[in-house]
Amino acid sequence: MSRMLALLLIVWLAACGAASHSPQRLPSGTQLEERTMKTMDEQMIEMAEKGDTENVLRLLQDGARLDATDERGRTAVMAATYNHHTETVKALIRKGADPNIRDRNLNNVLLYAGAEGMLDIVKLAIDAGADPKLTNRFGGTALIPASERGHVEVVEELLARSGIDVNHINRLHWTALLEAVILGDGGAKHQRIVQLLVDHGADVHIGDKEGITPLQHAQNRGFQAIEAILIRAGAGER
Repeated sequence: MSRMLALLLIVWLAACGAASHSPQRLPSGTQLEERTMKTMDEQMIEMAEKGDTENVLRLLQDGARLDATDERGRTAVMAATYNHHTETVKALIRKGADPNIRDRNLNNVLLYAGAEGMLDIVKLAIDAGADPKLTNRFGGTALIPASERGHVEVVEELLARSGIDVNHINRLHWTALLEAVILGDGGAKHQRIVQLLVDHGADVHIGDKEGITPLQHAQNRGFQAIEAILIRAGAGER
């Protein structure tokens, strides 16, 4: 009887040990596939950030998702735009990358390239059908920061080819015209931008939250050349 009890005890202990050291459940095929895809997507975005077009295209061919996003909400084309890798942006757009997807900072290809004066990428975005109505975190279109920062060629491109609203008002209640006067330096670039804006229908009577017009801001800042442009456009007629 004692030998039988001993045998039962050994069997019971073995069973307990097996239970406590049971192998972890392996991920299913679907889970493994999802992990692999995520890794490829992340690698592609990293390669786009570096401007490594060859590896970006290789990863796409291997199954990376064209419009996948990283933890910052960036697509590959957005990562390439941030670092002004024009050839990578061009290659991704040719593959069908969506230039309208905004990241967590509410930037997309057109918005960021316009604000930073990247004329080559602005042209690519417009050619790809970028939506000019989309706005940045300040509620402004690409035209507003481009006007503020003196990016004359970008402003000209946006006005001529994108269908952008020249009188869009952002959250500060500023139009592109107001921003060019209020935040500009009154120099040759901003004079040219003010002229472009009024030539494309900018309303010279739209004021800021306090009702101060572009003409009044120009006068307050001593921008005589811009003042003259605005007066010629009818700013002093009301």
